[in-house]
Amino acid sequence: MPFREINSKMVEATVVPGRKMFSQRGAMLAYRGEVSFTPNIQGGQGGVMSMIGRRVANEAAPLMTVEGNGTVMFGHGGHHIQVINLSGDTLYVEADRLLAFDGALQQGTMFMGSQGGVMGMVRGQVSGQGLFTTTLKGHGAVAVMAHGGVIELPIAPGREVHVDPQAYVAHHGDVRNKLSTALGWREMVGRGSGEGFQLELSGSGAVYVQASEEKL
Repeated sequence: MPFREINSKMVEATVVPGRKMFSQRGAMLAYRGEVSFTPNIQGGQGGVMSMIGRRVANEAAPLMTVEGNGTVMFGHGGHHIQVINLSGDTLYVEADRLLAFDGALQQGTMFMGSQGGVMGMVRGQVSGQGLFTTTLKGHGAVAVMAHGGVIELPIAPGREVHVDPQAYVAHHGDVRNKLSTALGWREMVGRGSGEGFQLELSGSGAVYVQASEEKL
């Protein structure tokens, strides 16, 4: 169920009978046709574990199940929207950055420590985000939110990408993440906040980086 980008802050999706979509609460801007929006207390298709992850990540609002026959326009808070199309791989994204996604995608929750070890856990604390990350796997489209625009950086073997943890939006593919200390890194760019960390992503895939470090 693809999204049509209306502009950088709005997307439109076609809803057809027999297929569901999930969206963040408050993301619907307008719709045409016979479309219903129902709070999903199970946290989408991830069931109880998905709900636990979303609660631990301090996301209290449930997802909305979108069904019917029509078109829906989505947007939220004036944030930039990036559409990511999955072709069987897994997308890792913070729950509060999800705007809407195809209900055919398999939703789950990953504890950051399982992919990045202890440093993965630290990354969640440093970035101000939860230790749990939402996963979406399969064939379908996802609309995510970010500040100030998004750039997609390819990750290839031998060509890892280093990202400011607070600028990280999402990643997909066969990718490993590791948080490393970069002494003096913040001071070099004049910020002096003492947050001397870089998120290193290696493997094969892509990472999405936002222009602003502001947290959603």
